[in-house]
Amino acid sequence: MASSQADGEKLTSKKLFINQIDQYQGKNLAKYLSSCVVGASLEEAEEEEDAKSVDSSFVPGSKEGCYEIVGTVKDKDQQKPSFVKELIQYENKDQLYEQLVECDVIVYDITEDPDQIDEAVWAVSELHSDLERIEKPKMFILVSTAMTWAKSKPLDPEDPEIPFTEDDYRRRKPHPNFKEHISAEKTVIKLGKTNKAKLVTYVVCSGLTYGAGENIFHYLFKAAWHNAPELQCFGDGFNVVPTIHIRDLAAVVQNIADSRPKVRYLVAKDDANNTLEEIVKAVSGTLGTGKIKQITKEEALLCKDIEQADFDMLLVDLRMDAVNVKENMRIQWASEAGLVENITEIVKEYKATRSLLPLRACILGPPASGKSTVAKQLCDHYKLHHIHLKDVITEAMEKLEILANRADEEDTEEEDDGKAQEAQELLEQINEDKDPNTGRIDDVHVIRFLNEKLHSMPCQNQGFILDGFPKTIAQAKELFSKEEEDEVEDTSKEGNYDKAIMPEVVVSFEASDEFLRQRVMNLPESTVAGTHNTEEGLTRRLAEFRACNPDDETVLIYFDELEIHPDKIDISQDSSPMMRDTVEKVKKMLGQPRNYGLTQEEREEQRRLEEEARLKKEAEEKAERERKEAEEAQETKRKQEEWTARLDEVRREEYELLEAQSIPLRNYLMKHVMPTLTQGLIDCSKTRPTDPIDYLAEFLFQNNPQID
Repeated sequence: MASSQADGEKLTSKKLFINQIDQYQGKNLAKYLSSCVVGASLEEAEEEEDAKSVDSSFVPGSKEGCYEIVGTVKDKDQQKPSFVKELIQYENKDQLYEQLVECDVIVYDITEDPDQIDEAVWAVSELHSDLERIEKPKMFILVSTAMTWAKSKPLDPEDPEIPFTEDDYRRRKPHPNFKEHISAEKTVIKLGKTNKAKLVTYVVCSGLTYGAGENIFHYLFKAAWHNAPELQCFGDGFNVVPTIHIRDLAAVVQNIADSRPKVRYLVAKDDANNTLEEIVKAVSGTLGTGKIKQITKEEALLCKDIEQADFDMLLVDLRMDAVNVKENMRIQWASEAGLVENITEIVKEYKATRSLLPLRACILGPPASGKSTVAKQLCDHYKLHHIHLKDVITEAMEKLEILANRADEEDTEEEDDGKAQEAQELLEQINEDKDPNTGRIDDVHVIRFLNEKLHSMPCQNQGFILDGFPKTIAQAKELFSKEEEDEVEDTSKEGNYDKAIMPEVVVSFEASDEFLRQRVMNLPESTVAGTHNTEEGLTRRLAEFRACNPDDETVLIYFDELEIHPDKIDISQDSSPMMRDTVEKVKKMLGQPRNYGLTQEEREEQRRLEEEARLKKEAEEKAERERKEAEEAQETKRKQEEWTARLDEVRREEYELLEAQSIPLRNYLMKHVMPTLTQGLIDCSKTRPTDPIDYLAEFLFQNNPQID
């Protein structure tokens, strides 16, 4: 009946809500379900096709009739992912409910954010109270955690290894910190019993999820990838941790949405019953050093990368069996056997999802061309391993000597498996094969050391930059050749080489011998002392390099034939300090870094340096501004003084000119006007007439010398 109904609705999309699609579980559930055709899990014939439509990176398919994903985000600034049809933006719960009631399936995950528990209970309660007005049937799926079973008593005290199943869910007892989760589970189950035709509810009890970019186990993967000497295992590690791949959890949700199973409470976990110690060892052995360290719970709580809820989950000791999922659901399992059994694929998936792919490069060129100078700066920028031949040989010889010394000890541990004896024999062989004249180690041993170094976990995790090696085609063929067991499987056009250590980018520095000699001659004597860069040493090394790399047999030809085309850089054109221009050119060839980026401490240090640089720049700008203002003020003052001096000079010249012009006038007045006028003024003062001006005019008229 359900199958025939599904046939009719198969090509009809359904609107499916998922909360917090920007978080690990919400994002991966949404990615998977967005590529699932509605009802596809009911069709046995389409199982294989369905499985192919969703790979480990959860790339959505382009099929019609898939679930249309809508959802909320925790980070309000988050952009809408490509696999989501619509992001729900809301100011209050009423607006959120308006969107929820339009969805056919509502999935709430409460395993990551405790704040979502109240929202999930509110959502299902609102739907339940609104049943009379709801026209289309709704399905509510609560994704909860196995921690609601953490304190359950064993089914048989005499046999504690008997697993719990869905049938025992009424007997479950939660961890003290997960009481709100079990309360939400009970509410969801209860509200789904009223009117199943309009509202059907399910609770999925999920094991600890893994896969993709990792979540709760991320601290292990990250530490291993960063080459931690030992991975931390909390407590004794004997506790059984229920787990499930995130894609398999998504497939369980898909099956529920498609088939509406009769069982309302389902356990979702894989077939594994791995202990925490087994999980830590598997991650360490595949991605890290292979070593683990058991730490106490008190020490674990001091770990910055682990929150209290994660810590509680990692210490859970619980055996469970997903009977209904295995017997009644059609699932193309991503990891049915569990994390430990599939650790190789899980690690590949982790690296791919987080773009933690190794970056491999090789820098070649003549002696004194600056290969190490550039390689060191690139390694610092990209967080790669600098593979310098001398350092590799020194490190390998030290390890051999340490191992060989154990062979001389009487109580050598059996765990060495003869390694000490092998190391001693190899050390003797190396010393026998040394060049009697120069004391150089034979190429066979050098290439062995390099091969082991390049295959080491650090180089395979982050990547490396080969500095000046290989020098000849023969060395290149020997270093990059496949292992014997790999040679048979592939002799295709791609060539017989080891892809795990083959550089992606090969850079060749080029310069004339004369330029290199001049360059070394200009180096400080303290830098040259004790190195091969003496005049005699450089001449010898240049001659050896040119002899090993004639134009028609250069080592670059080896890479060229493998379609790894070397990039050539003329370093004689680079006059920048520490060859910064060349470093920038190589950065463009290598592209963006492929790592976690800066740590919190490094970000803080970078911010501190940026702040110091900003303050220094502001201080310099202020000082420069004040200097310019002082200069301008001084120039203004000088111009003002110059203008004042000129103005005084002009006034003086005007005065002198006026003085010179006034002398004839004064003389004329003194001779012809002033005597008569003076006498008239005196008489006027003595007489004091009523109209002095008229009196004076009459006096001047009567006493005019010309009239006389």
